[in-house]
Amino acid sequence: MNFDLTDEQQLIRRTAREFTEKEIVEAARNNAREHRFDLSLVAKLAAQGYLGAIVPERYGGAGLDYRSYGLIVEEIGRGCSSVRTVVSVQTSLVCSAILRWGTEEQKLRWLPKLCSGEILGCFGLTEPDTGSDAAKLRTRAQRTASGWRIDGAKMWISMGNYAKLALIFAQTDPSLGHKGLACFLVGTDQPGFITQPIEHKMGLHASDTASISLQSVEVDEGELLGGIGDGFEVAMSALDSGRFSVAAGCVGVCQGCLEASVKYSQQREQFGRPIAAFQLVQAMIAEMAVLTEASRLLVWKTAFTKDCARPSTTETSIAKLHATEAAVRCANLAIQVHGGAGYVDDHPVERHFRDVRVTTLYEGTSEIQKLIIGRSLTGVNALAR
Repeated sequence: MNFDLTDEQQLIRRTAREFTEKEIVEAARNNAREHRFDLSLVAKLAAQGYLGAIVPERYGGAGLDYRSYGLIVEEIGRGCSSVRTVVSVQTSLVCSAILRWGTEEQKLRWLPKLCSGEILGCFGLTEPDTGSDAAKLRTRAQRTASGWRIDGAKMWISMGNYAKLALIFAQTDPSLGHKGLACFLVGTDQPGFITQPIEHKMGLHASDTASISLQSVEVDEGELLGGIGDGFEVAMSALDSGRFSVAAGCVGVCQGCLEASVKYSQQREQFGRPIAAFQLVQAMIAEMAVLTEASRLLVWKTAFTKDCARPSTTETSIAKLHATEAAVRCANLAIQVHGGAGYVDDHPVERHFRDVRVTTLYEGTSEIQKLIIGRSLTGVNALAR
């Protein structure tokens, strides 16, 4: 693996950083304060080509490799995790699933609209009573004369209130367990598709989160993504891509916390000198630097594996586990370096601290990542009964 970025990758990284500084950083604090999902910023992400970065150009995407995509997500995550969530859900969860499992007609119908930002998509897997145990979904899909009728509920769905397309995972035959799961492409304008905002979150105040109720929602046969019984694999393959983007975004959080802490420590004076001169402050900054670099290299290794079209589930879980936990640690250290100033939103580390905590929970908790890694190493599935 070559650690040097190509000229194109350097340009992509530089452009993403400039975009983040100009469009995201300035808006992040006010959007968080006002709990505003910024549609104008979503349009700017689309104009940059960030909503379909890994989608081939023939379907409206940018056709980038995963390392380039990771660089983009890192820079956006450095600016605002709420904005990074838009890119991750649209590109990694929704577009990647359709790209891998969709028919040509489904790809041509949906991917150009998603990549251009004409519509937003959401990923309807999690339910009120079902998180890590995806095989136990209660949402049901029953055959009808023309297709399927879906009944159920979804929870913690990012962009669910704004999405025009929802990937809904449902059980077609409970007796089959995960082999009965299927994924459906559901237009959210269908009768019976009802969303409600989830409020009072700890963080990600500028990100939309919804609960979804599906009451006899009718879906045509042609909107089945993959086949009956493929739903579990559709979900896991999408999560492999989603976890990569979460990890890359968390590298950005680590980097943002590091940069803010270095700058503040050089400016803040105590006892007649900058606090950067104090050994314990330098120790915290050094720890942040190590966590950032280690996380970035794990993300780059995962990107290399994906770009080589090799199985990457274990590498993705390692990167996601380390980067999310590292970002939580870096955000905590950054608050400590800033002292009382870091406890208010005059500095970005306050928002990073609130926003990053959820990354160890969604798209597979840290504990689930450990079980995936352990299964890969031992050959024993700890979740098997």
